[in-house]
Amino acid sequence: MTGSPTASYRRLGVAERRAQLISAALALFAHRPPEEVSLDDVAAAADVSRPLVYRYFPGGKPQLYEAALRSAADDLQLCFAEPPSGPLSSRLASALDRYLAFVDEHDTGFAALLRGGSVVETSRTCAIVDEVRRAAAAQILAHLRVPEPGIRLRMMVRTWITAVEGASLIWLDEHKNPATGELRDWLVDHFVALLVTTAAGDEQAARVVRAVLAQEPADGPVARLAGRVLPVLAQAEHLIPPCGDA
Repeated sequence: MTGSPTASYRRLGVAERRAQLISAALALFAHRPPEEVSLDDVAAAADVSRPLVYRYFPGGKPQLYEAALRSAADDLQLCFAEPPSGPLSSRLASALDRYLAFVDEHDTGFAALLRGGSVVETSRTCAIVDEVRRAAAAQILAHLRVPEPGIRLRMMVRTWITAVEGASLIWLDEHKNPATGELRDWLVDHFVALLVTTAAGDEQAARVVRAVLAQEPADGPVARLAGRVLPVLAQAEHLIPPCGDA
């Protein structure tokens, strides 16, 4: 007499079963380096047999890792998808809230992913990571409302994306200090500073800055940043040319 199948072994469609295995793998990769996660671990987490995992991922762990990475990449790209309304600083803050929440939830996996060197890393997984970076940059440039951004604006935005990644890794190394909100605000300040610095030598960026500042409230984060920075500059009066000088 045979027993009833467990809930995990109930018949699932191909797409549903595959999604279940990817979800189980993601949960493991989030908090353990990829090389420390075995297919047996994934099978146990999904409450299925190892042969079933191989049935859906005949390429073994590299194929499963790539599928899990693609799923995570899709989530990361959505982090920067923000409605194009309201002050830019608010849109960036909302995007960073989602991004840092992802980093927090997938801490070990995120660090392993960006630092590279994993035994399951391939040219395809590297391409997926680069795709996320490019998609994030494209979404930020869309928020700047520049149909054809020049090289300086493109470099500025991609530099900021790199800085966000680097800061996230350092944040994990520092046991998630400072608080998430403080890190988010600091990264928004970085974006504003990079944009203003770029505008000093690029007319397209200068037009963007004028449009961005016109939407920022007088009591918002950009105004507060200016209030902190201007007194610092005032302490070095010899570096500030008189009004009217080139």
